[in-house]
Amino acid sequence: MSKRAAPPPNASDAAGPEGQRFRDDLIRALGHAPRGGILLAVSGGPDSMAMLTLAQAGGVEGLHVATVDHRLRAEAAAEAAMVADHCRAIGVPHTILTPAEPIGGASIQAAARRARYGLLTDHARALGVDAIATAHHVDDQAETFLMRAARGSGIAGLAGVRARATVEGVTIVRPLLEWRRAELRAIVRRADVPFVDDPSNHDPAHDRTRFRRLIEGNEWLGPPQLARSATALAEADGDLRAIVDWLWGTRVRILDASIRLDAADLPREVLRRLARRAIGEVIATHAVATTQWSESANIEALLDALMSGRRATQAGVIASPHGPEWRFRPAPPRRSSSPAG
Repeated sequence: MSKRAAPPPNASDAAGPEGQRFRDDLIRALGHAPRGGILLAVSGGPDSMAMLTLAQAGGVEGLHVATVDHRLRAEAAAEAAMVADHCRAIGVPHTILTPAEPIGGASIQAAARRARYGLLTDHARALGVDAIATAHHVDDQAETFLMRAARGSGIAGLAGVRARATVEGVTIVRPLLEWRRAELRAIVRRADVPFVDDPSNHDPAHDRTRFRRLIEGNEWLGPPQLARSATALAEADGDLRAIVDWLWGTRVRILDASIRLDAADLPREVLRRLARRAIGEVIATHAVATTQWSESANIEALLDALMSGRRATQAGVIASPHGPEWRFRPAPPRRSSSPAG
């Protein structure tokens, strides 16, 4: 069991109302008071360093800190060492996590995110903590909302960053979703806590940077209002998920190699979610070999076909209408042409 961390330098500046506010937000996001400790994901930026400062000020016990060095920038090792030095000074256990293989692919940022959460969830399981806490805040939420709106995302995408989520079986909480970027930076400055600014946050090659500049240059795009819209959509998305779970139990039959859905009189958004779930179940159950499927896959053409009485194939799964019933089964393997004799 870890000892209770000592207060940070000048912690009195962050203590009192701010520390209590953070503790309340953490409990709300987690759903209960921390019991087995919390792993804070701290990159060394002002937001995550403020989260660490507030967690101590709020008397959160069982704190552990992890910094992920993706090994994508030469400066990252020194930044992780800075966080380690600060944690050592304030008596909080700290670990630097690095990927076993170099990060690559078409989208470096997406690959880095997957690697980061993989490392953090593995470490959280090893520690046995209640959850991982990340430092996403109001401005992050507003940027995410606009980015996804520009891509034509549906309700689930526009819901943005959730206060609580599960990744690889580990709870992830975001206790700062009602905090602004400016107030978090002010906290670390007042407490004289070291931090670094990641230069990639200012690189216009990244979508997020461009949307950040858009918000900063247009005050009428209020981040709190955008974040509230994302929260409202997250609640609506949660309600829809509950409805889909109920309908899956009452409208779906699994017979032989097919999943059969009674699609009568259901709205398109509900059908979209049920069809996605059916396709995913067929792929998983029958080990359908595909690289073209995810829970956010576009299935509009398939829905159009089924609703007009035609069958369609997506990601190795055939969907066919039989009256009000839609049936999903693995597509037969394609015949390979014999070589000419």
